[in-house]
Amino acid sequence: MTDDKLEIPEEKFVEESKYDLQKIEKKLKKYLDDDRLWHTLGVMHTAAALAMVYDVDLEKAQIAGLLHDCAKCIPTKKKLKLCKENNIPVSEFEKEHPFLLHAKVGAYIASEKHGIKDQEILQSIIWHTTGTEDMSMLEKIIYIADYIEPARNKAPRLAEIRKIAFRDLDLCMYEILHDTLEYLDENPDDVDQATVRAYEYYRKKCGK
Repeated sequence: MTDDKLEIPEEKFVEESKYDLQKIEKKLKKYLDDDRLWHTLGVMHTAAALAMVYDVDLEKAQIAGLLHDCAKCIPTKKKLKLCKENNIPVSEFEKEHPFLLHAKVGAYIASEKHGIKDQEILQSIIWHTTGTEDMSMLEKIIYIADYIEPARNKAPRLAEIRKIAFRDLDLCMYEILHDTLEYLDENPDDVDQATVRAYEYYRKKCGK
């Protein structure tokens, strides 16, 4: 027997974070209301959990979740002004449904105000509301996390969809898009064509 202690070499096991999540959260508290901030934190944590399951960059999932709604509480007139001043394209549909602009404007703010230059993160913010065809893993994770985070309680079949989310992202996309279009069926003029295209893409991909 020996009393010698096992020497463990000092190693840097964890890489230094690229983003200061706490600093960004403090900034968000200044212009998001309490309900929106609570939702935002729920999306961040849900996105992180999904990223762990699907081996997606954890930090990217956290930062995209944290910033996905960073423009949500900006008044419509200011969002339109920001789009005009910064050459952010606005479709006729978006002019008629300006709440959708928080996604594009959010990506702009994430880039210009929070220093996020990673295109995968920015694209996941852009598509988190409507969805689109052939989304990246991160884009799907943020879209799904926005729908299933713990504070959500109004969408149908949430318990079932939450389980699917941790088994099959593509199937989960299909189920969410299906329910979204079914909900909007009573008001077809409120359906963004990006959502329709996304639904058709994932319907075919899932063999539905």
